Amino acid sequence: MKIVSIVGARPQFIKVAVVSRVLREQFHEVILNTGQHYDDGMSGIFFRELGISNPDYNLGVGSGSHAKQTGEMLAKIEAVLLKETPDWVLVYGDTNSTLAGALAAAKLHVPVAHVEAGLRSYNRAMPEEINRIATDHISDLLFCPTFSASEILRGEGISRGVYVVGDVMYDAVMRYLAIAEKQSRILEILRITPKKFLLATIHRPSNTDNIENLREILCAFGSVNELIVFPVHPRTRKAIEALGTRANDNVRFIEPVGYLDMLWLEKNARLILTDSGGLQKEAYAVGVPCITLRTETEWIETVKTGWNAVVGTNRELIVETVKNFVAPDTHPDLFGDGHASEKIATHLLEFK
Repeated sequence: MKIVSIVGARPQFIKVAVVSRVLREQFHEVILNTGQHYDDGMSGIFFRELGISNPDYNLGVGSGSHAKQTGEMLAKIEAVLLKETPDWVLVYGDTNSTLAGALAAAKLHVPVAHVEAGLRSYNRAMPEEINRIATDHISDLLFCPTFSASEILRGEGISRGVYVVGDVMYDAVMRYLAIAEKQSRILEILRITPKKFLLATIHRPSNTDNIENLREILCAFGSVNELIVFPVHPRTRKAIEALGTRANDNVRFIEPVGYLDMLWLEKNARLILTDSGGLQKEAYAVGVPCITLRTETEWIETVKTGWNAVVGTNRELIVETVKNFVAPDTHPDLFGDGHASEKIATHLLEFK
């Protein structure tokens, strides 16, 4: 059975690393990279570090408006699917690559399997929310990371083909954290001490494209009396430069790092500040408290357990939460047993 796995952005490279390893034991897998993330620090390094097979196709779509980017992906993905005639198309997460892959397959009557189905922020201003809703409603198999995600789908009238398998990014953390401990030298390179720094990331348009939100976040970072290590997404760097300001000297801007270095920074941070959904999960997986710089989250389980505080972009609230956040004593299993990839392969085999 032939499967075309469609990826294009940093979080998807991490997910496909663990799923592809399992799929290739039983299926003929073709990896298609749309090129949505094309900077080496956001793309190439992940294929090298995580041992992912080189993509069979790299569409080189690059950046652009949502319509232009998605439209170009649709046309190019369709051409590949017509050539490969797969039995299944596998898409991941909620990016434009996800939606384009699902739409192209559905139009050609190729069954679609969606990894990380059922997530909702209930914020339609997020392009990711539109992508995940549309993808879920045209998918044939929906692999949910949590039971709450499957309940969301049921509430939208989707019950066939829904399976709770656990989270594949949790699989990745379980697989690669020990490797990161052995191989990463990022703490020595940055000359930082475990648990004596905070880790921050910002990349969502609601923060990078909103001058007031970005200024509030940077001012909050500068008001925190602790070292903040801040790997800067290329889009975020441009936004900060356009803003014409920067945070105080306690904020150390660094280039994006590979997955292993990022995992080791996460594990050794005292606390994580982010607007990334994936990083919220990884923070929970490595047992580090998280402050979410948004007004909502798809990973409500992490909030309910007390490990994640959703604070928005108000500088006073950010600073206060950093100062007073106390991690709970309990840390329940939320994202499966580390074998989501095997469960995905098992369910695909049922439709062979």
